[in-house]
Amino acid sequence: MQFGIFSVGDVTPDPTTGRTPTEHERIKAMIAIAEKAEEVGLDVFATGEHHNPPFVPSSPTTMLGYLAAKTQKLILSTATTLITTNDPVKIAEDFAMLQHIADGWVDLMLGRGNTGPVYPWFGQDIRNGIPLSLENYDLLRRLWTEDVVDWQGKFRSPLQSFTATPRPLDGVAPFVWHGSIRSPEIAEQAAYYGDGFFHNNIFWPMSHTRQMIELYRNRFEHYGHGDADQAIVGLGGQAFIRKNSQDAVNEFRPYFDHAPVYGGGPSLEDFSRQTPLTVGSPQQVIERTLSFRDYAGDYQRQLFLMDHAGLPLKTVLEQLDLLGEEVVPVLRKEFAALRPAHVPAGPTHASLLAAQSAKNEANAQELTV
Repeated sequence: MQFGIFSVGDVTPDPTTGRTPTEHERIKAMIAIAEKAEEVGLDVFATGEHHNPPFVPSSPTTMLGYLAAKTQKLILSTATTLITTNDPVKIAEDFAMLQHIADGWVDLMLGRGNTGPVYPWFGQDIRNGIPLSLENYDLLRRLWTEDVVDWQGKFRSPLQSFTATPRPLDGVAPFVWHGSIRSPEIAEQAAYYGDGFFHNNIFWPMSHTRQMIELYRNRFEHYGHGDADQAIVGLGGQAFIRKNSQDAVNEFRPYFDHAPVYGGGPSLEDFSRQTPLTVGSPQQVIERTLSFRDYAGDYQRQLFLMDHAGLPLKTVLEQLDLLGEEVVPVLRKEFAALRPAHVPAGPTHASLLAAQSAKNEANAQELTV
């Protein structure tokens, strides 16, 4: 089981002080948060991709490339790489380069994005969101797995005898998660290719999350990649932790009430009951996170959002100390004890390379028989 954090990189005023960090401060804070994640023993840091205010992470691979030089064994990922508005050729080359820089400690999560105006900024139409996702990913896979590609599609110019450089590290492409909260077509896409499916259930009740994950698992098995419970699933969620649960609620409430995505809706208490948002003590976060297994099954990656809604960097780093020291060690032990032996662990470059080597050896044996 892999544990980590993801950041959407929002620049939000702190409602308790009224101060808004500068873009420079927010970018530097994200870097400090990623370094802290490795320090406290987490496995993954993932950054979003946005091209509009109030967000700063418009160039995830730039940030992750810098972090590759600052970290040793932290999986550097994205919380969304926009498969709809990015050129698949650029994605293929950027992430292969990042693989080499980071010695394989890289994967990525593909998504359509939820900001309509971004599409025309990059010459696309939001009404083509699903077809773009399907066509662009098909090309991306070919660019990583085929040395020379001839290709023609609907949404970009054709390719003739094209080779994406550099080639993926050790001949193994980065692991891909397909992120979606509402589109069954994306769950189907992930299942078809045998990739991971990530459901950011931060805003959704468990019934919806269960439905999406069950669809993905059933289709994963249908396409012959393994049993349904062997499908690779990731979940997102937000937690705010203090030693005392009431202190957590009191401290987090003004941030919740004024957050761009929360404020003006259900109360903190109602939202916490209806969604995975957990505000409380370390033990409460442990119990709530373990309960995700009841509707998601044995899954491979849990990412927490810890720096949203204007929380100051000092508070976020304190949250990471509590997460790394008191929450994740217990979760690792409990999830490991519950996971059946046939259910795979979270994907890494090493595990993908081992699987590829085993496949090549099996193919070679068949040829000699």
